[in-house]
Amino acid sequence: MRQFFGMSQNGNLQEAVQGLKNPQFIMLLSNNEQFEAHVAKLQTLFPHVPSIGCIGMSYDTKVVENGVGIIAFYDGVNAVANVLEEVSVMPVKYIERLQQDIRTLNSSQSDTVCIDFCSGNDACVLTTIYSALRTNNISLVGGTGDGGKVSANGKVYHDAVAYALVKNLNGKVKAYKENIYHQKGHYRFVASGTDKSSYLLGQLNGTSAKRVYQDILHVTEEQISTQTFKNPFGKVSGNDTCIISIKEVSGNGLTCFRQVNDSDVLTLLELGDFRSIVRNTIRTIRNDFPKISAVFSVNCLFRYLLFTDNHYMNDYLKEMSTLGSHTGLVGYGEHYNNQFVNQSMTCVVFE
Repeated sequence: MRQFFGMSQNGNLQEAVQGLKNPQFIMLLSNNEQFEAHVAKLQTLFPHVPSIGCIGMSYDTKVVENGVGIIAFYDGVNAVANVLEEVSVMPVKYIERLQQDIRTLNSSQSDTVCIDFCSGNDACVLTTIYSALRTNNISLVGGTGDGGKVSANGKVYHDAVAYALVKNLNGKVKAYKENIYHQKGHYRFVASGTDKSSYLLGQLNGTSAKRVYQDILHVTEEQISTQTFKNPFGKVSGNDTCIISIKEVSGNGLTCFRQVNDSDVLTLLELGDFRSIVRNTIRTIRNDFPKISAVFSVNCLFRYLLFTDNHYMNDYLKEMSTLGSHTGLVGYGEHYNNQFVNQSMTCVVFE
């Protein structure tokens, strides 16, 4: 298979699709003002091609911040795109769609991946989707778009997750997750006073979450929302840790970018040598894939801001491009199988 990337920094869709011929699957990454118009226009240009889309920045060797990016796979893939609706209420109501698509594509662990763009309620959505994917051990990579809207096959949806099953006809696929943080000290907390609807974290070990965070890191209340770039929380999940970003201070608690539940066990994380970690990820992928056709990744907005602040974003994209054709989305939350994480990178590699 092969991967196409086209873009327009000023949102000219016709410019972005220039040179795209016979795509077998398309991803649209647009801006808030033009998203719906781009969805409709793309459908007229490629009416029979499975597609999904969301509002967000895209990239290959450079970032498209407020225009439009088109990522397409061709020459060796089968794909089907669809949507699960009412994700804030009951996404499982529509799970038969995904189950049927898995059967239609004759999907398998070695050659198929699910790519999804979600409008919200990600943790519940991933639990629902993965209940169907795990029967065939199919990996999932995706993220959260902006504006509460996604698209599938030329139609815009609110409160939904758009997904595509992509089958590589000429080799294997594999999903990866990159974590540039490690545990700080031996801090270990039990969460309480949480609110699922607002993602509020009220207390840590019975003490104000805001006060605990400030006392450990010696930061002011105003510094907390940016300190999370260096020191997010981590939720212990078996042998893995899911990163949880802080959004803002809420009274004596902290509002996060993903749900924390009472009795969840949390740790405090700190930023590692991200340049070295990225190089190690690239080495790992190269060892697994002597021949790479494409890499599609989702990088967290906070990683983008962190890398940009450290004058590393352009170098990061250049390093990833050494793997071959590398494209992706800057998301508001990252999906890896059944995990909803923050401040991470997830990707799928095609042989």
